[in-house]
Amino acid sequence: MAEYVHVFRRALGQLGGHGGLRGLLVQFFRVNDVKTGALVGIDKYGNKYFEDNRYFFGRHRWVVYTTEMNGKNTMWEVDGSMVPSEWHRWLHSMTDDPPTTHPPVPKKFLAEVHQFNVSGSAAQYVPFSTTRKKIHEWVPPKAGSQ
Repeated sequence: MAEYVHVFRRALGQLGGHGGLRGLLVQFFRVNDVKTGALVGIDKYGNKYFEDNRYFFGRHRWVVYTTEMNGKNTMWEVDGSMVPSEWHRWLHSMTDDPPTTHPPVPKKFLAEVHQFNVSGSAAQYVPFSTTRKKIHEWVPPKAGSQ
């Protein structure tokens, strides 16, 4: 009986932690996971970072992505590259201190505005080859040229 009470209490906690049934369903369909935990911090883009040590190591820290980042609607297109570098360290357990309590030392090579990963899109970088191809494709002869 106590086990059912515990399950019911966790279900109510999930509903309350996500803002009701609608918030729970939106979170589930966005990232296929519903977790509740302690809010550790919010970055400058609106991503929220949580921690709950009841989950096993590697799943005990997670991010709830913002719905808009750098002018792009990211409601249904979440990407791992939306996490800034200062939060990446904490999220992947490289450090136990989040950037809210221990801000990182500013680096010259870090960009002021975090950019998405644009691989596979029209904005991706494609280098121009300056050498001849070693293998050429076969072109069939024309029917009337013989």
